[in-house]
Amino acid sequence: MKMMSKNMSVNHDIPPLQINNDGLNESRQYTDEHPSTIDTSSNVHLDTYFSEEKVIIPSSDNDAFSFRKLWAFTGPGFLMSIAYLDPGNIESDLQQGVVARYRLLWVLMTATILGLIMQRLSARLGVVTGKHLAEMCYREYRKVPRILLWIMIEVAIIGSDMQEVIGTAIAIYLLSAKSIPLYIGVIITVLDTFTFLFLDKYGLRKLEFFFGLLITIMAVTFGYEFSVAKPEIVEMTEGMFIPWCKNCDHRALLQAVGIVGAVIMPHNLYLHSALVKSRDIDRKNNAKVREANFYFFIEACVALFVSFLINVCVVAVFAHGLYGKTNKDINVLCQNTTSTVIHQDLNTTFPYNDNQVDADLYKGGIFLGCAFGVAAMYIWSIGIFAAGQSSTMTGTYAGQFAMEGFLNLQWARWQRVLVTRMIAIVPTFFVAFYSNIDDLTGMNDTLNAVMALQLPFATIPCVAFTSNQAIMGEFVNGIANKIISIVLSILVITINLYFVTNTVISLNFNGFWITTIILFAIAYVLFNIYLVIHMAVGMGNVRLASHPLVRKFVIPPQSEFDSPSSYARLNSAYDMQRTYYTTA
Repeated sequence: MKMMSKNMSVNHDIPPLQINNDGLNESRQYTDEHPSTIDTSSNVHLDTYFSEEKVIIPSSDNDAFSFRKLWAFTGPGFLMSIAYLDPGNIESDLQQGVVARYRLLWVLMTATILGLIMQRLSARLGVVTGKHLAEMCYREYRKVPRILLWIMIEVAIIGSDMQEVIGTAIAIYLLSAKSIPLYIGVIITVLDTFTFLFLDKYGLRKLEFFFGLLITIMAVTFGYEFSVAKPEIVEMTEGMFIPWCKNCDHRALLQAVGIVGAVIMPHNLYLHSALVKSRDIDRKNNAKVREANFYFFIEACVALFVSFLINVCVVAVFAHGLYGKTNKDINVLCQNTTSTVIHQDLNTTFPYNDNQVDADLYKGGIFLGCAFGVAAMYIWSIGIFAAGQSSTMTGTYAGQFAMEGFLNLQWARWQRVLVTRMIAIVPTFFVAFYSNIDDLTGMNDTLNAVMALQLPFATIPCVAFTSNQAIMGEFVNGIANKIISIVLSILVITINLYFVTNTVISLNFNGFWITTIILFAIAYVLFNIYLVIHMAVGMGNVRLASHPLVRKFVIPPQSEFDSPSSYARLNSAYDMQRTYYTTA
């Protein structure tokens, strides 16, 4: 399979593409010095994320590391890291501790590192091109595939939003001493979301500071639980750095797979690529672009390290307190407390039997109240509330970016929040109203499986665009980066599909649903193959690009866009130089 040379010289007589997008003329230039990177000199006024209030990067006379510059770039990475701390991740953490104690901490660390690698690609795309991932999908895919991609990402965003609603409702339920029913807490999440939306009226840096405050609240609350639990540090360290799970059963294997699905979230790649646009970067100056990539990567490393420590605290607390325990053990423990809040429904929460205890956000709070006093339960609830609220806001931004990018459509933020939150609330409300708290918290596992299915629709485009020289120019992924990114994407996607398959099997569907799932699986695989072919074309596979079916169904015709497509443009380059490549 012959590939285009990285330093290919394209005929300069080809006129640059001229388009009109909301009154904006742009051109895509192809040069030897910086081949066909997107011209971002023009101003695109979007209301989503402070497009008119960009953070100015301080200048310096040398290339030495500058903490002032790092501070100027600090913000997007921490907002991105909130997805690693949402209620779904917190529940995955405590279940990990209950099922395998400290023995899966290395999986959590590995998943976080994998997430960092993918987030780096996402941020580089936004920095180099000035366009976020959804905008690039609009430019580079045909209409039907990009609509399907948008639907898949919306499903992921709504699934994440449902987890945030569940987490916030449980936090409100516990903080109110169980006086506010779960279904009322679900409704309250609509109101508090709009309240938080007003915060961005006070400016970008203040909003980023507020998100930092929420992360600090999570660090303090979950750190407090860690300090009172006093878990075994030596065993934690072994679990973190020894990649093995001795005497682990099938539950632990599924939990390990679930960790990857909970940590690496598809919509977060779309979010991060857009957040980096909030910095004032001179994209005509390659040195400035390189500098931005460097500082954004450092910030992402710090942010994900903080999120990893918070997740480890949660795992350790419940690994120390609940691993190997039965419902009877916890029931007896709770009998020693005088709190009426904890005694209420105790025999339902932890039945007096010898079954191995299972855990969720609600049971985790009750256990902490029994083991360390009712204050620990309220502190836990505050942390869960902060996790739900912070991830709600970042999910709102991700949804706005997806809608504007994929559909070239702008909605007012309150409209976007209302639609997304209502879709998330309706099923959650009915489960909370007609069922019990176990069913509500159990939805998190199903939602993790749903979001795991959407992961290829973020990772494949992200790798494809950052490996496309027509898009990234000299910042294109090198061979090593391409191999690592592709292998990691395949690994993560395979792990998630295994997790989803086991989840579906455990649900014991009848024949009709099994047939439906099989048909969906076939369509799912075919769409992924389509995206992989599209990626191969973008990486320079001449034979694929010249195939009639690929030209007809994969490479987008320029007439379909208001924006230039590198694939359509490269197609003309292939036509002109096909003789060279087929005889080389």
